[in-house]
Amino acid sequence: MAIEGPLRELGIHDVFQMLDLSRKTGALRVTSAERDNEGTVLFERGKVISASILSSPTPLGTMLVRAGRITDADVERARAMQRDGDRRRLGEILLALGAISGRELERQVRLQIEAVVFEMMAWRDGFFSFEERDVGVVPLEASVHVSTESLLMEGARRIDEWSRIADTVPNLTVVPVLAAIHDGAQAPHLDLLPSEWEVLAIIDGTHDLRAIAASLGRSEFDVAKVVYGLVTTGVVELRQAPPETGAPAAAADAQPLLESARAALAGGRAADALEAARMAVLAAPRNVEARLTVARALRRLKRVTEAADELRRAADLDPGHPETQLELGYAAAAQGDLRAAVERWAQFLRSAPGSIAASEVRGAVESARQLSEFLEVYAGV
Repeated sequence: MAIEGPLRELGIHDVFQMLDLSRKTGALRVTSAERDNEGTVLFERGKVISASILSSPTPLGTMLVRAGRITDADVERARAMQRDGDRRRLGEILLALGAISGRELERQVRLQIEAVVFEMMAWRDGFFSFEERDVGVVPLEASVHVSTESLLMEGARRIDEWSRIADTVPNLTVVPVLAAIHDGAQAPHLDLLPSEWEVLAIIDGTHDLRAIAASLGRSEFDVAKVVYGLVTTGVVELRQAPPETGAPAAAADAQPLLESARAALAGGRAADALEAARMAVLAAPRNVEARLTVARALRRLKRVTEAADELRRAADLDPGHPETQLELGYAAAAQGDLRAAVERWAQFLRSAPGSIAASEVRGAVESARQLSEFLEVYAGV
């Protein structure tokens, strides 16, 4: 039975503690409508073995290149092997090629887990759902088991640090801009770390902190800390974002990601398709096609419940979209709800009677109706 509820009633810290103390194994999914974000954490006997978040779906290869552990050529070589039919995960291939050590791979995956969990711990509004299930079948980049207790302690420390910078950086929707240097004033001396230069270089007076974090694949907390330092030294000023800033550009940025996701799906690489499609959703959260592609990738990966949730978000954006209704029918059928499947497919046929899939769907509708009627009679309904 699933454990679920709103974060207002049981905070994310308490949820993690409960799963740790009860040594649970399964998947925790946390969504936040306020942030238009969601995260998934896998537990094995109370320890965290994997974590991902929609707002920062940084592929492992990109993360390792940014950390200076491998080169772009290493990633391209590993990706080429995958395109040629190698079914191993990227981390496994990089290990086999000798591009990275097992210890370093585990360290980087651990850092990625920590970044995701710390980000989620700042959420106050949202909904959580934990499903007990076997996580041994989930393909992971590296075998790590992170202590939940240590994550909670470090998360509490970060929350305290957030409270100290809140007067200067009130929220993640503020837009950093380079401070003007007035006549006669001396430019401040900059002695920045590479990670701080990376943030400073992307500040353009248009994107807010959340968008900068997503673009860099960095946690919102890390970016806010860097910007806090830049503000206090007079290098940067903060402004409120104007409505709809950057929306057309975001939609344009989503298209190549969406095309990459579709190509990966067509090539049988569902995990790669999921990564690219989620990045497309990040670039354009209201793009129905991007959310549909996420759902299709999840369905290929047998993550039926998550696929159904993503389809519901797509339906909220465009209730009449034919492909959404088609996919919702597949999702309902996979979950054993034949009546709902028939209803969804009927809606699809009404809105797209001439579709290539229409003939196949009509056959599925008739078969589902017959089976549903048989089961109702058999059950005495």
